[in-house]
Amino acid sequence: MADTNQYDVVILGGGTGGYVAAIRAAQLGLKTAVVDKAKVGGTCLHQGCIPTKALLHTAELLDTFRHREDFGLSGEVALDYPGALAKKDRVVNQLYRGVQFLLKKNKVDVYDGFGRLTAATTVEVSKADGSKAVLQAKDIVLATGSVPRGLPHLEFDGKRIINSDHVLTMAEIPKSILILGGGAIGVEFASMYNDFGSQVTLVEMLPHILPQDDLDVARELTRLLTKRGIKIHAGAKFLLDRVEVGTKGVSGVIQTEDGKESKVDGEVLLVAVGRRPVSEDLGLETVGVALDRGCVRVDDHYRTNVPHIYAIGDLIGGYLLAHVAAHEGMIAVETIAGKEPELLNPNRVPRVTYSRPEVSSMGWTQEEAEKAGYSVKVGVFPFKANGRSLILGDAEGMVKLVADAKTDALLGAHIVGPNASELINEMALARFLEGTAWEVGESVHAHPTVSEVLHEAALAVDGHAIHI
Repeated sequence: MADTNQYDVVILGGGTGGYVAAIRAAQLGLKTAVVDKAKVGGTCLHQGCIPTKALLHTAELLDTFRHREDFGLSGEVALDYPGALAKKDRVVNQLYRGVQFLLKKNKVDVYDGFGRLTAATTVEVSKADGSKAVLQAKDIVLATGSVPRGLPHLEFDGKRIINSDHVLTMAEIPKSILILGGGAIGVEFASMYNDFGSQVTLVEMLPHILPQDDLDVARELTRLLTKRGIKIHAGAKFLLDRVEVGTKGVSGVIQTEDGKESKVDGEVLLVAVGRRPVSEDLGLETVGVALDRGCVRVDDHYRTNVPHIYAIGDLIGGYLLAHVAAHEGMIAVETIAGKEPELLNPNRVPRVTYSRPEVSSMGWTQEEAEKAGYSVKVGVFPFKANGRSLILGDAEGMVKLVADAKTDALLGAHIVGPNASELINEMALARFLEGTAWEVGESVHAHPTVSEVLHEAALAVDGHAIHI
C-alpha cells in the first residue's frame, strides 16, 4: 500500500526551475516536496548549461594557448580530452552536492521516482524499487523540462547520429562533424569542436545562423566562424530522405532556395534542431490540463486552466533557458503564497550563446523594433577599439544598442565578442530600470575594462562615441 503524505506544494521536476521554486516556497513557509526521476539539478546541471560550458571553457583556453607567443609565453600545450571530461564531471558533482544541500537546508522533501498526476491535487510517485508514494498537495507546480528534439528518418543511435546529451559521453573527438541546426546549441558545439580540431560543417535552414538574434550580430558571427574554418550553410534545407549512415560516417544532401544541391558529411551527425517539452505520461489528460503543441498553456502567473496546477520552464515553451525557468518558478510559488510578484517581461531576459566569441542579446532586435512601429536609432562600437580587449588578445566583434529615437529608451542590446555573457547583464538591468541610452553613456565605466564598449556604444547612439 502506498504511503500518503500531505504538502502545501509539490513540484514535479527537480531541474533549475523546480528546485529554485522549491527553495523559494520553503522560504515562504510552505511545506514543500520535489519529485524527480533522475537527479535534482535537471538538464541544466547534468546534461546542459554546466557541463557544456565547462567543455567550451576548455576549448577557449586551448585556443588562447595556441596563441601563447602573442602573450610572451612559450611551451607546448595539447588537449587532454579525458582530463577535460573529468574537469566537467568535478564541476557538475560539486554543484549537484550543493543543490542537495540547499534542499535539505530548506527542509524540502525529495522523492526519487517518476511522478504522475492522478488528480488535480495528487501526485503518485513510482520509485525504482517498485514501491509507490502518494503526495497530496494544496498546489502543484509542473517543471518537467524538455529533451532534445529528433527528426523523421534520423533516429538517435548515440554513435553516428547524436544529440547534445550524447556529446557529453563521447570518449573521443571526431575528426569531422556535421551539425544540423544553427541555433545556440548548434553554434556552441560547432565552435567547441572546431577548437578541438574537428572539421565542422554547420547547416541551418533559415537565412542565417542564430535566427532569433540581430541580423548584424549573426552576420558578424558567421564571418568570424567562417574565418576559423567552419563551413556554414545557411538558408539550406537538409534532405532527410537522402541521409546515408555508414561505418565511417554520415553523409547527406542540402538544397538551397534556388534548387541547387550539394553533399555534406562527417564522421558524426549532431542533430541540434531544438528541444521538445516533456509533457507525455504525466497524467495531464487525466486532470484536463490544456496543451498547445505539447506545451502546457499558462497565464502570466504560470497558472494552468486547472485550479491549483501551475507549470513553468521548458514545459511551457518560450525561452528555453534555465534562468527563465528559475524566475518563473519563483513567480509561481509567490503567487501560491499570496504574494504579488514582479511578472517576467520577455524583453528584459538576457540570452547567451557561449561560442567563441560569445553572443548575447536582450530586448528587441532592430528589425523587431521597427516592425513594432518604433522609430529607432542605433549605436555600434567594435571591440577592436577597446584597450582591455586588445590586452586579452580577443578584440573581434561588436556591440549594437537599439534605442527609441523619440524617447531614447533602450529597446535592445546585442553583443558578439569577449565577455558578452557578462556584459549583457548591465543592459538587462538598464532595461529593468527603464534606462535610456544616454544614461548608459553617462554612467562612468572603469578603465581599462571590456565593459567600456557598452559606454561607447551608448554614446554612439547619438553619434558621440569617443574612440572611433
